[in-house]
Amino acid sequence: MATAAQWIEGARPRTLPNAIAPVLAGTGAAASLDGAVWWKAVLALLVSLALIIGVNYANDYSDGIRGTDDVRVGPVRLVGQRLASPAAVRNAAMLSLGIAAIVGLVLAATTAWWLLLVGVACLAGAWFYTGGSKPYGYSGFGEIAVFVFFGLIGVLGTEFVQAERIDWAGAVLAVSVGAFSSAVLVANNLRDIPTDSQSGKVTLAVKLGDPRTRTLQLALLTVPFLGTLLLVARTPFALVGLVAIPLAVRANAPVRSGKGGLELIPALRDSGLAMLAWSALTALAISFG
Repeated sequence: MATAAQWIEGARPRTLPNAIAPVLAGTGAAASLDGAVWWKAVLALLVSLALIIGVNYANDYSDGIRGTDDVRVGPVRLVGQRLASPAAVRNAAMLSLGIAAIVGLVLAATTAWWLLLVGVACLAGAWFYTGGSKPYGYSGFGEIAVFVFFGLIGVLGTEFVQAERIDWAGAVLAVSVGAFSSAVLVANNLRDIPTDSQSGKVTLAVKLGDPRTRTLQLALLTVPFLGTLLLVARTPFALVGLVAIPLAVRANAPVRSGKGGLELIPALRDSGLAMLAWSALTALAISFG
């Protein structure tokens, strides 16, 4: 039986910035339109957190039963390391995704019913990333999915449920957060190139190869700071987002220095911290600018 600590580690808490950042950014965008609704922001955060925890447990389950996690470096794998039964991990994934669905239903009911279609797409994306007979995460589409779900949908959806419209600043924030979130996954998949290649999991990193994957991670970490320059048109205070540059530089350090395996774990952590810092600072800037 897995311990409580192992269940928490299995939820992959280092990925939580990917869920928090889009809600911060989307709420900042809504506030800049004088449309912030704080209880809806809290519900959007619950949806985002429940989704990413559900995704992580679903990945643990699906990768575990396929044998992809039998030889793996990095965080705890509940199924792959035989710490919990596949059924228990699958049920944890379903519970988390169910919470996201229920809270999302409240947001749709109080905003626009067509958001239910977005919710269904998010739930399907969460499960079929590594689940089903042809998981898209095994075909190199993981980074695109993260960009869409935790960037575009996460930010613009949060903005819309509060302000009931979206604008160009929200779009810049969405692209920037999506790039950050994808950078986290790129670092993760760079670390796993050897074991993914061995198990037949063809991620984008496996397709690109080690050198080009390292270049991609740097490019993705650069995008949000270009977004900062665009957001100056909304308020010059947006330049405060540049404060996160040292965090991004630190996040890329293990990648550009050629580190591999466990030595790349700080790149995941620091990419998430850079994303969180940039999103929080930029959201505050455009809210009050």
